[in-house]
Amino acid sequence: MKVAILAGGLGSRLAEETETRPKPMVEIGGRPILWHIMMHYSTYGLKDFAIALGYKGEVIKKYMVDYCSLNSNLTVNLQTGQIEMHGGVKPDWTIDLIDTGLSTQTGGRIKRLAPYLGNQTFMLTWGDGVSDVDLDALLAFHRSHGKLATLTAVRPPARFGHLQLDGEQIVEFSEKPQIGEGWINGAFFVLEPGIFDYIDGDLTHWEKEPLERLARDGQLMAYKHTSFWQCMDTIREKKILESLWESGKAPWKVWGDQNASFVNGAQRLHRHNHDTHAHRSRT
Repeated sequence: MKVAILAGGLGSRLAEETETRPKPMVEIGGRPILWHIMMHYSTYGLKDFAIALGYKGEVIKKYMVDYCSLNSNLTVNLQTGQIEMHGGVKPDWTIDLIDTGLSTQTGGRIKRLAPYLGNQTFMLTWGDGVSDVDLDALLAFHRSHGKLATLTAVRPPARFGHLQLDGEQIVEFSEKPQIGEGWINGAFFVLEPGIFDYIDGDLTHWEKEPLERLARDGQLMAYKHTSFWQCMDTIREKKILESLWESGKAPWKVWGDQNASFVNGAQRLHRHNHDTHAHRSRT
């Protein structure tokens, strides 16, 4: 089954991070959030990806092209240009990196991925949010109802610390709770090819006409996820994810350490490229 990831937006609310790279390449614990999302899917055996590129898509292309060589020891024949890789970590992922335009909206990006997704059920999510959603249970739920679309419904994380009061006495303080009522679209979709008929073209916002029409037609179902979910729209949210990762208890890390080896060289090159671009943009 293919996994589609939308990775083409501007990330304007993370401007200090996204001046030289797309938002999915903003790092959490030294690794792009896109890598965290792909690790989540691959843990469930979903290793065939189609990534919709837009803003600074070349940064994602370069990262994927360089990934294996930077995670291996190399023998380089300078006369012939032949490169031989030894050992290292080589995920068994297949990745279609598709330019879907700078100004294309989310629905348009999804439709442009159609030729790469096949005429079959596929998964879809955004390139800026992590969760510990059980993807096996999500898929089983989707198959059980027979509709065209399933989205993962989540409780929105509260922006500020929650206080429970008894008069003026604070009896409970929660730093980052999820509110007890209301649901929002948390992405992590499971979709049938019929959804492409609901997308008119490049200017279509997936979250507007297509989802509204699917709901009116009785073709949109919600898989209720009550555990961890967090998007990364702001610097504050990036810092929340960073602190969770640094604590060693990141809820979205559903994979074992043996599956996540990552050589320092890849991180150093990525940061070097980022710092170089940032320096050039300032001078």
